[in-house]
Amino acid sequence: MRLSLIAPADLTAEQKTLYEDMRKGIASNFNDFKVIRDDGALMGPWNPWLHEPGIGKAIWDLTLAMTANASLPDNIRQIVILVVGSRFDAAYEIYAHIAVAEREGMSAERLGTLVANLKPNDLTAQESIAFDFAYALVRGSTLPEPIYRLAVETFGQHATNEMIYLVGLYCLVSTTLNGFNVSVPERE
Repeated sequence: MRLSLIAPADLTAEQKTLYEDMRKGIASNFNDFKVIRDDGALMGPWNPWLHEPGIGKAIWDLTLAMTANASLPDNIRQIVILVVGSRFDAAYEIYAHIAVAEREGMSAERLGTLVANLKPNDLTAQESIAFDFAYALVRGSTLPEPIYRLAVETFGQHATNEMIYLVGLYCLVSTTLNGFNVSVPERE
């Protein structure tokens, strides 16, 4: 890990405001995996965001907006997020979203295939479209028109837009995690 975790007692005033907002949001939205060290320091992408609170707040606000305004079913969201995390080999993102997907009942076989950056053979029609959409988009070129049209026909324009933004957000999260070499807490 390239940035040390910041204990609450060591936060600046600007960091403390962001810390309190993130801790509140984490408690209600991100509690399937280890996020907070015993002394209260935030782990995962939240720690780098605290180190640069002006930028971190903007990313946190986007994360909250994507969570609060989610219209995609969570199984679709988790497939998209795991496709992105696997493409970037973002260890903490994979760790965190495996925990979320496990809570929702996603099988070990499916999770293993997703994190191997492969398409599971047991996806529903909607899940298959979401996988193809995220898989194509995360490769860095224009999303192929047939996949885009199929997503709009299947999910509607709003949810398709959301899926594009979700891929973008988790590309940013993955880059943050990998750039700062954020470590994964051991699974208990």
